[in-house]
Amino acid sequence: MELPKFRRPKEDNGSSSSSPNLYVANCGPAVGISHRTIAAVFGGFGLVKGVHAADETGARVIVCFSEESSARAALEALHGRLCPLLGGRTLHIRYSIIRPSISHPNDSVSVSLSASELDIPGLFLLHDFVNAKEEEDLLMEVDARPWSNLAKRRVQHYGYEFCYQTRNVNTKHQLGELPSFVSHVVDRISMFPNAEDVADASLDQLTVNEYPPGVGLSPHIDTHSAFEGLIFSLSLAGPCIMEFRRYPEGTWHKCPSSVDLKMENSVNDSNYLRRVIYLPPRSMLLLSGEARYAWHHYIPHHKIDMVKDSAIRRGPRRVSFTFRKVRTDPCQCKFPHYCDSQR
Repeated sequence: MELPKFRRPKEDNGSSSSSPNLYVANCGPAVGISHRTIAAVFGGFGLVKGVHAADETGARVIVCFSEESSARAALEALHGRLCPLLGGRTLHIRYSIIRPSISHPNDSVSVSLSASELDIPGLFLLHDFVNAKEEEDLLMEVDARPWSNLAKRRVQHYGYEFCYQTRNVNTKHQLGELPSFVSHVVDRISMFPNAEDVADASLDQLTVNEYPPGVGLSPHIDTHSAFEGLIFSLSLAGPCIMEFRRYPEGTWHKCPSSVDLKMENSVNDSNYLRRVIYLPPRSMLLLSGEARYAWHHYIPHHKIDMVKDSAIRRGPRRVSFTFRKVRTDPCQCKFPHYCDSQR
């Protein structure tokens, strides 16, 4: 999603930072105030050229006036004061200035609703893989069991424990069989259409992730030597978008945990392909073949995602069930540049 090229200046308000554009916090769709309502209220101070999201939180906007004097009048009247016409909220306003333009062809990418639109071999998405009652039962089962806390999310492991430091599993330490409450999901996976080898999948590892609002997942490829070629991810409770990135051959890294942060924050690196898909609750995503072995997958750290011009809030939490088969032999995939077994 491409954001308006404005930013809030670091300096305090004053003539040196005066601008026809205002950065307005505590105001936006995430707090129940539409851009149209914001434009109408600020329009009382002069002609409003547009109202834009300031970031991806949905609670901060940029109000663009035609005249600098109109912005000054609005700031003086509304900053730090309760605004009855905007939900009685106290607005925090600063001048906003144009951000230097950065040439980056991949700044904006559309969000697809189906896997076929992405043209990534081996990627499949089925909507309503479970029904609402099954979703409720699955969440109830995991909530009755203990969670392990990571830095920003909670997890549960079944079958084998995943070690985040090494991005691998200890095949000599099996926790037991997959729990009975997912048996109907596993059975249904075997009938997953349009994908090879699914019927023969013998899944033995399950990771349950709980994501609070605004928490995502850094770009990564599931370690080739850890898991075989089919990865299934069931989304429950809340929606999100997932981005896929295909980096040029030769960019495999032995220590992905340290590289992920660099990849995630490298806004000037346009040397990769990007595809984005919307994952609604109760949908099942399958990564196989090229999608599993050669594309990084990534969940942006958003509270609100823009999907087909609609702002979709992630909800109080999102819970994913990721099913995999632990690998016992070295990987012999067709993508050696991304394969730790073949490097």
